[in-house]
Amino acid sequence: MSIVVPAILPKTRENLDAALARLVPVAAVENVQIDIVDGEFAKPASWPYAGDEKWELPMTERFRYDLDLMVHAPEASIARWVGLGASRITLHAESTTALSHLIADFKQRYGHEAGFTPGSLALGLALGIETDIATIESVISDIDYVQFMGIAHIGKQGQPFDTRVLRKIHALRVRHPTMTIQVDGGVSLKTASALLEAGVDRLVVGSALLKAEDVASELAAFEVLGEKYGVYER
Repeated sequence: MSIVVPAILPKTRENLDAALARLVPVAAVENVQIDIVDGEFAKPASWPYAGDEKWELPMTERFRYDLDLMVHAPEASIARWVGLGASRITLHAESTTALSHLIADFKQRYGHEAGFTPGSLALGLALGIETDIATIESVISDIDYVQFMGIAHIGKQGQPFDTRVLRKIHALRVRHPTMTIQVDGGVSLKTASALLEAGVDRLVVGSALLKAEDVASELAAFEVLGEKYGVYER
């Protein structure tokens, strides 16, 4: 499995289709993250909240979808996305006041299992740059991965990398050495080495990948770094 998960933050369905079309020829891309922004928890709103658009996941025969739900009260939309075929759901710890209840309900409804076995439904928690990792300590045994945000303001691609995330990654890796850690926001070939050295397993890459002249070559360069830092041996 690639250490890179391409991330798409589509304003419209046309934006989503265009980004997916760039990824189709790249055989190494199996999972794609779609950033879903409701315009309330984070701004500005993205597809499908940005307009009266149909909720659907295109090209499910080609891709497995990770849904990063940057939405207020995510429990209202989880079932809808799962029903559409999402394989991984990322919830932001700050988006609910009932985190333990939400995760318990998820487990009861979907019986997700640890790891990324094909066909399973994985659950992860995202933490903003200002959020202490202690926030998720009581539920960490019930999730499959932690996603650290590497930028100060979520919901917008192309923001500068916030180096404060490196200390948080290292701290979680020390406390929970077997937990899968991924980072979203500010990830590029310039920042990837520091992230991998800190203990990251997966790199969620948005604009740095999709704006590259050759997506396949850019992704391959990330994979070389993964081998250098021994990600595939963990």
